[in-house]
Amino acid sequence: MIVDQARYRDGQRTGCQDIHAELQAIRSHRRAEAEAENATPSSAAGGDGPDPTGSGAPSSDFLWVGLKDPSTETFDRVVGDQLHLHPLAVEDAVQGDQRPKLERYDGGYFAVLRPLRYLEDTQDIESGELMVFLEEDVLLTVRLGEATPLDGLRSRLEHEQPEALAQGPWGVFWAILDLIVDQYLDIEDRVQEDLEELEAGIFSADRRVTSEQIYRLKREVLEFKRAALPLQRAMRLLLGPSSPVPMEEMRLYYRDVADHLNLVIDNTESQSRLLSDMLSAHLAQLGVRQNEDMRRISAWVGIAALPTLVAGIYGMNFQVMPELTASVTVGGREVYYGYYLAIGFMLLICLGLYVVLHRAGWLGPSLTERLRAEQERDRQRRADARGGEPQRRSSAS
Repeated sequence: MIVDQARYRDGQRTGCQDIHAELQAIRSHRRAEAEAENATPSSAAGGDGPDPTGSGAPSSDFLWVGLKDPSTETFDRVVGDQLHLHPLAVEDAVQGDQRPKLERYDGGYFAVLRPLRYLEDTQDIESGELMVFLEEDVLLTVRLGEATPLDGLRSRLEHEQPEALAQGPWGVFWAILDLIVDQYLDIEDRVQEDLEELEAGIFSADRRVTSEQIYRLKREVLEFKRAALPLQRAMRLLLGPSSPVPMEEMRLYYRDVADHLNLVIDNTESQSRLLSDMLSAHLAQLGVRQNEDMRRISAWVGIAALPTLVAGIYGMNFQVMPELTASVTVGGREVYYGYYLAIGFMLLICLGLYVVLHRAGWLGPSLTERLRAEQERDRQRRADARGGEPQRRSSAS
């Protein structure tokens, strides 16, 4: 469907009831300007010939049409034969699922952009698609999906930045790129907050982070990279020696967008590497905790095995065992001490083995307990530092 359509001249919006009629009027006006320039004395005296855009300046009279989720029939009805859109570009715009790119076709350019949207409830990144057809006197934007940030852009340009509209289609295209890259920066800040929260949870004592959470955030970062990284090549084309941007001053604005995009890509690469390290650290901690659990189990099994061995020996029902009949006379009463001797021996070896295993670290504090103790010491050190700061200031004064 058609979202909006308007004709712009010198940054001001004018009515547009019929796309084809307005486009013909724009081109007729441009031809008239070219003919008038050809008729000037400077041209007749051997000038460089006609320049309908005014010494390389962009056209300030153009048509901006916005479509959303169009079909091939919609393209045929809206565009008709006035725009010479390449069938491959039209197919990409209708079907979607394209990588960000900038391609040149006869008479114009075709750009694919990937706007993103951060969902607060699920902490997911939703991707949309924005196709832009650029010609000298027309700009056609095609939105696919809901994550497209153009709802307020046209109104903002009309009321706050008419100078961008005065630069023609390439001025509007800069505004679109600037909006999308600024959106990337905002989403990157949100992802960084999620990453720092996960990083704190990995090394916390309550083990509140799972491998699934880390992998999920890494997947969102990869989605981010798929949107931003291919756009870097398109920006190099816009700033290269054969740049289609008509004015050097306008290229400065494109260069600023490219700088922001490079910053986004660098930070995203760092986040991806950090998430890989976090996942490795988390898995290593799980392995350490499992090893600690196995050592604890093995230690207690070893402690229980020795008294079991002693009890097994005395449970074999031999007729002659010296300790069974060993006795002493206490107060004229004969006391058999074999049972007490066996129990005491079992307790003694259990205690000795416990001391040995505890000193070896098999029965010491777990990793969780050590992390909790370390966090408590850190909090205490920070509290002591804050408490000592006023005293140092007062003594210094």
